[in-house]
Amino acid sequence: MTTTQPQKSPDSPVTDPLPSVGVGSKLLTRLRNLGGPVVGLVVMVVAMSFLSPFFLTSRNLSNIIAQVSDIGIMAAGATLVILIGGIDLSVAANLALTMMFSAWLFQVIEVPWPVAMILGLLLGMAVGLLNGALTSYGKVQAFAATLATMSACAGMALFITKGNTINGFPSWFSNLTSNVLGSVPVQGILLVVIYLLIGMWLRYRPGGRALYAIGGNEQAARLSGLPVRWAKTRVYIIAGGLAAVAGWVNISLLDSAQPTAGAGYLLNVIAVVVIGGASLSGGVGSMGGTFIGLLIIGVLNNGLSLLHVNPNLQQVVIGAVILAAVLTDRAGNRLRAA
Repeated sequence: MTTTQPQKSPDSPVTDPLPSVGVGSKLLTRLRNLGGPVVGLVVMVVAMSFLSPFFLTSRNLSNIIAQVSDIGIMAAGATLVILIGGIDLSVAANLALTMMFSAWLFQVIEVPWPVAMILGLLLGMAVGLLNGALTSYGKVQAFAATLATMSACAGMALFITKGNTINGFPSWFSNLTSNVLGSVPVQGILLVVIYLLIGMWLRYRPGGRALYAIGGNEQAARLSGLPVRWAKTRVYIIAGGLAAVAGWVNISLLDSAQPTAGAGYLLNVIAVVVIGGASLSGGVGSMGGTFIGLLIIGVLNNGLSLLHVNPNLQQVVIGAVILAAVLTDRAGNRLRAA
């Protein structure tokens, strides 16, 4: 007795009985997505190791992580903002404001330093809430809203202490960034933990995955039932809180709070995110890519300093790298559209 197999219609979909999606293929896919930044980082490391005998020393590599830790923490929040198609120009000024506010509470009002740190964190999140409310509920363009808060934060940072630097923080706090675990500074550990937590949230939690949908097509995300306005506001709150955390690192490194701290950070923060492969139009980006972009900026700045390149020319080089990353992003957008 023979049995006949059911015939498939020509229009029926063909399925693969043995899916080949595994850990290895996922890793290869991620590496392909980060191919350009990874290759660029490798080339820079090899070139700098030949140009300077001091580059590949453990002490110098530890210095690179220490030097970019505060920028990297702010870039983590900036990545989330850019994922939804927004921009936060106030992040560096927010760092300065929260630093000076916490320092003022500690020195003038004599609030215990841990309490002053928490209040500074809340202030940074409040600035982020204002940015989110203006852009999500007030329908103000992100560029205009965050430009206004940037100006206000920078002015308040100077007003609080009349432009004076505040010193004299607890020794235990200053010692945090002078200690190392092996050859990795403590702020480097903090940086990696923040990136891992946000990366897992983006990949495994619905609230994180929703950011890609909002950045890809906000109208479609809203029609799908996603809480678009709250999700966007929450992203700005996170970015503001991370700016305050970066301010803690800055105070610990310098053992002082300066109202002009972070004045040149904004360019580097945006550069890190864009070089890491995030699209300025939203919907594309990852924490892994941003971390690679952070290492590229760190290696570039450190290597140029070792080669005694004029600091003003370093900004020119970073600008050229940003331009190349933006042009690559536009080319990638055209390919995705095709």
